[in-house]
Amino acid sequence: MSVHCVLTSAGRCFSLPCPTAGLLRYLQPVQSSMTRRKMSSKRQMDHLERTAHNQRQSALYPAQVCGIMNESETVKRLRITVHPDFNFKAGQWVDLFIPGVEKVGGFSMCSSPGLLQREGVVELAVKYSKHPPAEWVHTACTLGSQVAMRVGGDFYFDPSPSDPAMNLLLVAGGVGINPLYSILSHTADLLELSRAPDGRVYNIASAHLCYSAKTTQELLFKNSILQVCRDFPDKLSCDFHVTQQSTDVGLHLQSLVNRRRITEEELRTHVDPQRTLCYLCGPPPMIEAISKTLMDLGLPQDRIVFEKWW
Repeated sequence: MSVHCVLTSAGRCFSLPCPTAGLLRYLQPVQSSMTRRKMSSKRQMDHLERTAHNQRQSALYPAQVCGIMNESETVKRLRITVHPDFNFKAGQWVDLFIPGVEKVGGFSMCSSPGLLQREGVVELAVKYSKHPPAEWVHTACTLGSQVAMRVGGDFYFDPSPSDPAMNLLLVAGGVGINPLYSILSHTADLLELSRAPDGRVYNIASAHLCYSAKTTQELLFKNSILQVCRDFPDKLSCDFHVTQQSTDVGLHLQSLVNRRRITEEELRTHVDPQRTLCYLCGPPPMIEAISKTLMDLGLPQDRIVFEKWW
């Protein structure tokens, strides 16, 4: 059985089949005992197990793939048209339900809520792996593919105009850039809104992104990141780090790329214990090391927000 949901996007209406019967079997509540169970080190914890205690919306929405791009040699970027009621906060992820794939995917959105409002789409950037949902994205997903999505996650940036002034520090490792690019883009949208004569003013003093990857080719969204920093030069800035670069860095990136890991000295420049709010996303060893460094620099633990995906 399938239920057709009418979606409206960019002035267009179309009918989108929602494979309700096939998806319902995935929607059984995840038992909390699953996360307490001793896990074998040889088995990667399933997304639903890993996120059993995270908040997630109850609604599952039908969606349709409307764009597929190669973001790098190992990462595909999907544009997905969603239901008009679909909503999320910058930094959150989705449970991705794929017809015919038993495992449920868990992927952070790399787009901003503003893009959703303007175009009715969200974007996911998925690195290739043998995990069935990621493998499907790279080997079977096509334009028009039907999926369903549910929003979740406690890692998000959703300020109010009444919040005190803040400095954002965003630290990303590898594909951990996805939620942080969403947050950076959302920050730019809020700054743009503050420019409008009748817009609400958000107290964002600055936002700086430290982004580390193996090579410049794996620095996802780098051109878009540079552009948004040029759009708000007094508010937004970034620096890139590569740890396994064997070739020369392109001329347009040379002044921004450091051929080393992120250092304490670089972080110190962007840490004000009273005003800095830091978001981290990347491999667990990186998050643990950066978190310790930030606390050594005087940043309170409750101002360090992180998400581990590996």
